[in-house]
Amino acid sequence: MLNQINEVLKNDGVIAYVTDTVWGLGCLPSSEKAVKRIYEIKHRDGKKPLILMSDEFYNLFEYLKQPIEKEAQKLIKKYFPGALTLVLEKSEKTPDYITSSLPTVGVRIPDNKTFADICRNIEGRVLATTSANLSGEPPALSYEEAVKYIGDKVDLVIPDYGYTAKGKASTVAGFKEGKTIIYRQGEVEL
Repeated sequence: MLNQINEVLKNDGVIAYVTDTVWGLGCLPSSEKAVKRIYEIKHRDGKKPLILMSDEFYNLFEYLKQPIEKEAQKLIKKYFPGALTLVLEKSEKTPDYITSSLPTVGVRIPDNKTFADICRNIEGRVLATTSANLSGEPPALSYEEAVKYIGDKVDLVIPDYGYTAKGKASTVAGFKEGKTIIYRQGEVEL
């Protein structure tokens, strides 16, 4: 399966996988073609950015402007891995086609073994990602729902191997002048 995942991703493919919150759709951040496909699959508004996810925070460093905000560092220590997405200033390496040309990028480390195993075995260990559903529809919460909602539109739906999604989206938070701003209240209470 890991060889198959790598083949799909290296060939501008899109995969669906379980996370700790809901099912996700993802591709390699370096593949503009695959990112465009994700927008097409979801019928997603081009102004809505994707986020970057990995199994370890250090894999995301090169996509973020350094140094990382002190308040963000505290939240990373406390809630990663987990159901928190942090919106941080992006570096030059983060492509505009992922962030809808915004100066920031959302980053998250899901607390899910199947997702972590995928990341550990792909090039760069990072996925450009969003929830597995059509825009405006509820996200997939199981392998069966992922297959039903978007299975015929993606290149590969990866089995969950018994690791399930809890069903509540991640909390999305950012920072302005050192203060935390909540963009979406989800699983994590800040």
